[in-house]
Amino acid sequence: MGNSYGKIFRITTFGESHGPAIGVIIDGCPAGLHIDEAFVQSELSRRKPGQSRITTQRKEDDTFKILSGVFEGLSTGMPITIAIENQDQRSKDYSHIAESFRPSHADYTYEVKYGIRDYRGGGRSSARETAARVAAGAVAKLLLQKEKINIRAFVSQVGTIKAPHFSTMDLSKVEDNIVRCPDPATAEKMIALIDQVRHDRDTIGGIVTCVIDNVPAGLGEPVFDKLHAELGKAMLGINAVKGFEYGSGFEGIAMRGSTHNDAFFRDGDKVRTRTNYSGGIQGGISNGEPIYFNVAFKPVATIMQDQESVDKHGNAVTVSGKGRHDPCVVPRAVPIVESMAALVIADFFLQAKTSRV
Repeated sequence: MGNSYGKIFRITTFGESHGPAIGVIIDGCPAGLHIDEAFVQSELSRRKPGQSRITTQRKEDDTFKILSGVFEGLSTGMPITIAIENQDQRSKDYSHIAESFRPSHADYTYEVKYGIRDYRGGGRSSARETAARVAAGAVAKLLLQKEKINIRAFVSQVGTIKAPHFSTMDLSKVEDNIVRCPDPATAEKMIALIDQVRHDRDTIGGIVTCVIDNVPAGLGEPVFDKLHAELGKAMLGINAVKGFEYGSGFEGIAMRGSTHNDAFFRDGDKVRTRTNYSGGIQGGISNGEPIYFNVAFKPVATIMQDQESVDKHGNAVTVSGKGRHDPCVVPRAVPIVESMAALVIADFFLQAKTSRV
């Protein structure tokens, strides 16, 4: 259970970190959509491991195969199955934790829930699974591009180093550096910090900010399927995510209503708001303004240091960090955040077509 997401545009991911392959089945994609395979590959390449010195050095090309649902480059309306072979597994790196629980990993909880777990790279709990989400998200992006809906995420914070507000930066420059922060001066500081953390055999967390432009007003399903609630669920379902806030978020509590309220005005044939503390969502429904939110990622749980723990029998053990891991996950998390946002917006976009005649 829990391997599927979405109502109309619905995905189911499969596979484990060290199994033969991972992949996704996309159901509900409308027929006739051009599936640009080069675009899908470019999205996967943004997420893949081994892309810079500040990411894990596991080498995966993340090349994919479409097994169903596409004919002559167009979606057929049938389920689209995408498979990604695993190429660079080193299962022996995990033999030392076959019976031990790594601190802050899913080892213990999976063992308690299922009575069995694939300890090789975390199995199903590994962030390797997110490659399947990125593949599905790429298809969702292709659907949204037809509506000129644009989704852009970037690294806005690493440790205590913060980038300026997104409104002051050129978000087209996100891919100009390895940390994916569009402010060059801040990016240099972030990279230096991650290098230092990696040298210290430790890890550090950060924040990915996402901005969605040109979302039409009216997306969202009250009462329990509010747009911001589904965005929060989608983001909190990403590995290592510990927090989500949209619009003014937690900082809004220090404001008065007279300042926080977004006043409406007429802009040609559109209704706009003069401010956007609501983050583009009011009453759980999009209002046509840009949607923006922050996603907080914890420090990666695997550190290259000895840590105290217990094994499955309750005996005290020392767990030593081995394998290949990111010292900071946020640079590779940028396309994952974008993909999950695309899946949410695509699903609500299709649901909106059923709301009225």
